[in-house]
Amino acid sequence: MGGLSGVDFDPATSEYLLLSDDRSDLAPVRFYTARWPDMAAAAPEPVSVVFLQRPGDGLWPARAKAIDGLPVPDPESLRFRPGTGTVLWSSEGDVVRGFGPALYESARDGRFLREFALPSMFKADPAKQRGPRDNLGFEGLTLTPDGRHAWLAMENALIEDGPVPTLDAAGGPCRFTQIDLVSGRATRQITYVPDAIPQRPIAPGGYADNGVSEVLMIDAQRMLVLERAYALGTGNSLRLYEIDTSAASDVLTLDTLTPSNHRPARKTLVADFATLGLSRLDNSEGMCWGPALANGHRTLVVVSDDNFNPLQITQFAAFEFIDRP
Repeated sequence: MGGLSGVDFDPATSEYLLLSDDRSDLAPVRFYTARWPDMAAAAPEPVSVVFLQRPGDGLWPARAKAIDGLPVPDPESLRFRPGTGTVLWSSEGDVVRGFGPALYESARDGRFLREFALPSMFKADPAKQRGPRDNLGFEGLTLTPDGRHAWLAMENALIEDGPVPTLDAAGGPCRFTQIDLVSGRATRQITYVPDAIPQRPIAPGGYADNGVSEVLMIDAQRMLVLERAYALGTGNSLRLYEIDTSAASDVLTLDTLTPSNHRPARKTLVADFATLGLSRLDNSEGMCWGPALANGHRTLVVVSDDNFNPLQITQFAAFEFIDRP
């Protein structure tokens, strides 16, 4: 088990669904299930593994055995749909081979059900002049409380919309796209601007990045956005923000974003994870609502992606979420 990039909670079974971002290199595309009955004293208990099927049945192939006309998914986030018993999951795409990010729906047992039609702006551009950047696609996915819509969140801006974050400047606007789950079509799109990289690498010129790693609806309009940054030799930074999706411009019809043609979502800092008492910060990419506490407050569950790296960890953390609308 590793590479845990997405998590959601199934209240009917009290199980967590945990999506691995392994691109079928170590095992076929899959999610795990686990139970965590005693958050205060024990670790989560693995239950099962579910292999996600590709269109036409069969497992998704690894990059070394890629099939012409079929992307190799880069799984990043999943959401369980209680009303249908199905699972939505996002992929950052297979941009190098010409496939943009994608949204799929699968049965709880892994059977492939459908792929959603997405706006043309998310298509991969062979010339690399427009569209998504490789490995910076649909990192976040969340459902509205009524289950009618999903929101897909880009990790960084499309090429034509702006740059990735740097140590000295915020990134270009990330597109967050609302999908109607009945029609399967995009109905709205807003933007979110990720911070400049908050920490410098230990050596000048060392690798550093920042972007959106997950999103989660608080209610019909408000959304939590998790920004995850990394700087070589310095480590990770995690900051949780709140936005109001209704207060941002709809940019669905805009081919290219500029500062003058739209209004990004205004964000408010909810928590800097460095202040929350964790033993260490790692590459946290999954976030969901867990079971309610006895006082009626929600639990916010976060999981980290260890990148199958022995120097990193799979970390589960649960917080009491006190809403202050």
